[in-house]
Amino acid sequence: MTVSTAMQTDPAPIQACTVARDVQKFDLLIEDMETELGESWGDLTFEDARVFFTQPDAKYLEFVAIAIDDQDEVNLAAIADLIETANSNGLKVILIAENVSPIALHQLLKLGAREFAPYPLPEGTLHDAIERLRSPEPTNELTAPLHAGLAHAGGANRNGVIVTVHGLAGGVGATTLAVNMAWELANVEKKKPTKVCILDLDLQFGSVATYLDLPRREAVYELLSDTSVMDTDAFLQALDCFNEKLHVLTAPSDILPLDLIGPEDIQRLLEVATANFDYVVVDMPTTVVQWTESVLADSHVYLAPLELDMRSAQNTLRMVRALKSEDLPYEKLRYVLNRAPKFTDLNGKSRVKRMAESLDVVIDLMMPDGGKPVVQSGDHGLPLAETAAKNPLRKEIQKLAQSIHKHNTEQADVEAGA
Repeated sequence: MTVSTAMQTDPAPIQACTVARDVQKFDLLIEDMETELGESWGDLTFEDARVFFTQPDAKYLEFVAIAIDDQDEVNLAAIADLIETANSNGLKVILIAENVSPIALHQLLKLGAREFAPYPLPEGTLHDAIERLRSPEPTNELTAPLHAGLAHAGGANRNGVIVTVHGLAGGVGATTLAVNMAWELANVEKKKPTKVCILDLDLQFGSVATYLDLPRREAVYELLSDTSVMDTDAFLQALDCFNEKLHVLTAPSDILPLDLIGPEDIQRLLEVATANFDYVVVDMPTTVVQWTESVLADSHVYLAPLELDMRSAQNTLRMVRALKSEDLPYEKLRYVLNRAPKFTDLNGKSRVKRMAESLDVVIDLMMPDGGKPVVQSGDHGLPLAETAAKNPLRKEIQKLAQSIHKHNTEQADVEAGA
């Protein structure tokens, strides 16, 4: 229905409206809007919305839901102008996107969209977004959840477990594994939630912020440029928070040299992180740098994702050779084969066995190919558990997180008993 029609047939003011090139392409959005608002909503095209938002009737709207897909990226400037028009007239915007590039999403979200939801809409997503819009705004969205439950951190050391992910080649899914494992660890227990932090140490092209739809803050550069004066408060203030559960030190906003920090800086960073969190997930650059040794030495679990191809095999040999030459604990590496062959792919399984034998390594974990939903999840800035909970890759990462947590809990019980 259109806004004009709704106003003629329903004396009650329109509470909200959708804006899309063709709202019929977003049938799940129509269903959710009818569930939430009944007949008290309307739909507009982009052209009509820009005019309507400036009219007196628009002040009755609780929110506007702007729905876009990849075909709308050619009109990104017009959509950006529409969001700015809505904001300038006091309208709250929910952005709903399908197959839209992360660059476009970030540009639109920076303009002031209050909520974001991927399309197809996961069950309950629109309802939750509307409830958040209706709730009073928190006084400080960033620092309040960060410091909640961490007031005692300065006086008590959590002795957090460090889980590091170091991709042995580009595109092997290292950041996907790190981000989703961190989220699974943050949700591994319902009754006694764990404190989890993820550190993106790829100072040049780290993408944890993209995968969680978080801004890159100048405070990160300030923190890393002089860790000698870093304390708990400075560390916590540099963190972003995802869904009030996962704390994130993003990569800096600018490309920085990897030697900006040294082994001592990394040591301080890991010490303050483990003092404040139960689990610290570290996403490493594929490059081996001076401080790689420090992370390797302090890590309790060091995961090395690779794929079933020649570049991964050659890089694995180079990595092991480099660690052996420096007399470093190369045996700490736990190899994770991403996009592993399916159970019925006997030829693929045979190739995996030959690869492991030729490299003289043990491939500890076999991660299935999650397919297109994995890419979509990253583009939407959400973990797989939020967008594709039944995805086979998500299930395996969940099992890995549960295994790490179970082992850690058992070890803690043994130490407490001793």
